Amino acid sequence: MDEIVNELQAVPWPVVAPIIIIQLLLMVIALIDCLRRGGETKGPQWVWILVIVFGGIFGPIIYFLFGRRND
Repeated sequence: MDEIVNELQAVPWPVVAPIIIIQLLLMVIALIDCLRRGGETKGPQWVWILVIVFGGIFGPIIYFLFGRRND
């Protein structure tokens, strides 16, 4: 248990925390956008949801660049 606490204290939180917050915000915004569009995405909606959720910080970016249909 002490090893885990020591490892967590060694993490540079001022650098890591903003990245985590940006990733979560992008994920939430992309999920909301994908769900509101319904079937109006390039490809199946469920695939884009998987890309957004499991793609890390790049998943939502890939969705915004390639997944949205701009008709």
